[in-house]
Amino acid sequence: MSTIKNLSVLREAGVIRRMPLSTLAQIVKIVKAWGTGPAGGFSQLAVSNPDRVGVIDELGQLTFAELHQRSNALAHGFAALGIKERDQVAIMCRNHRGFIEATIAAAKLGADLLYLNTAFAGPQLVEVIAREKPVLVVADEEFAGLLAGADVKHRLVAWQDTPQGDDTVEALIAANPTTDHTPVEHHSKIVILTSGTTGTPKGAPRKEAGIANAVALLSRLPMKHGWRTHIAAPLFHTWGFAHLFMAMLLGSTMVLRRRFDPEEALRVVRDEKCDSFVVIPVMLQRILTLPPEVREKYKPLPHLKMTAASGSAMQGEMAVEWMDEFGDNLYNIYGSTEVAYASIAMPEDLRAAPFSAGKPPHATVVKIFDADGNEVPQGSTGRIFVGNAMLFEGYTGGGSKEMIQGLMSTGDVGRFDEHGRLYVEGRDDEMIVSGGENVFPREVEDCLVLHDAVVEAAAVGVEDKEFGYRLRAFVVVSDPAAANEEALKDWVRANLARYKVPREIIFLDELPRNATGKILKRVLAQRP
Repeated sequence: MSTIKNLSVLREAGVIRRMPLSTLAQIVKIVKAWGTGPAGGFSQLAVSNPDRVGVIDELGQLTFAELHQRSNALAHGFAALGIKERDQVAIMCRNHRGFIEATIAAAKLGADLLYLNTAFAGPQLVEVIAREKPVLVVADEEFAGLLAGADVKHRLVAWQDTPQGDDTVEALIAANPTTDHTPVEHHSKIVILTSGTTGTPKGAPRKEAGIANAVALLSRLPMKHGWRTHIAAPLFHTWGFAHLFMAMLLGSTMVLRRRFDPEEALRVVRDEKCDSFVVIPVMLQRILTLPPEVREKYKPLPHLKMTAASGSAMQGEMAVEWMDEFGDNLYNIYGSTEVAYASIAMPEDLRAAPFSAGKPPHATVVKIFDADGNEVPQGSTGRIFVGNAMLFEGYTGGGSKEMIQGLMSTGDVGRFDEHGRLYVEGRDDEMIVSGGENVFPREVEDCLVLHDAVVEAAAVGVEDKEFGYRLRAFVVVSDPAAANEEALKDWVRANLARYKVPREIIFLDELPRNATGKILKRVLAQRP
């Protein structure tokens, strides 16, 4: 039954389609030799779709054949530096061709890949590089200062802001042949770092994605072969990187911009006739807070069939607001760096239950366990555990996530409703006990953002001599005159139990976030 389902999903997406037998034979040979990672995935596209545009960025466009040739040359350049199988290559790039070319080149040599978050501070980067020990760091010029203290043998500049010398990706490509490489035995491991919101980022490695992973996503996402996809989510993050992998399978044209600007993103989706738009939720929020007359300039978006959001919680009724504005094309994916994906909310889910995380995709198991490891009844809150084809292999520095019955903890708590939809209620380490009552900040945050004046909200637990802990909330409002602290407390009191009303509500111009849109609650908790 699973094989039939896999074939059905792949046929519907256009992965299984008519092609010359000679081309099919070449593809099978390439994938057998190189695997399904970046080396094999993009090499087969150079055979099956050589003239299709593979990447569009600020520098122009490259076909899949050109990507193959340029990554061949770059791999020869890496080899001349001494890079070999099982060495690690670190990449710290924004979304542009250099990220993709360096990824493919390293994979063609059998080197492992470490993706560095472009928002990490210098000390975090130095600590991560000391722990992971990459032989080469490929980074955009703007990050040279942050990486100055790192002990690494080789450095290359990917994106230049000013004219430089020969230590650049472009110089290596120009100086080396485009001849094909001999297949390697070791297929690259991909190491994606956790967000580092609560400490030093951890490395979460996983093997190359297989067909099972793609089928799971395609079972609830409407992506098709040959789509044009604006990947606005950072490529170094699990969600952005997932769509680089999907591009290998679907032959998608990846439309990239180095920095996110809400109006520019709408313009790119419209002018590049993008079928899909890959984002983190804060990007949608920034688009929805554009002046109405600006948003109207880009409506409708007739080619847009899927807006796929993941990476952090989608607050309030943002999902409904987006669909009311741009059509029922929104899909919300819940997961983590460690488990990849867990559930997907389709437009019909978000219309019926805007706060839900949807349902698990094909071949994905999600269960809710209590503190003793017992599965809880439907409707009860507990810890979320996931089983799928993309669970990570344990942190590079040692340790892993808790496992129960072969399923891995996401670190979140939640529940299933009577329709099988998952609700994520918060981090399991964020729950506070206030006056003997359990309180999850997420519920209070969701309540606050339903107020017309509140744009976004965050709540943290702070110590209290009388109650043990109490809630402190932080809000960003559309107009300071539209709500004060007492009005917002009254709003929470009218919608939630009295013990969930924050003792304090602090007004900010913006909430601190990392590059993937997650609110930095440790920063908020440290405020006096």
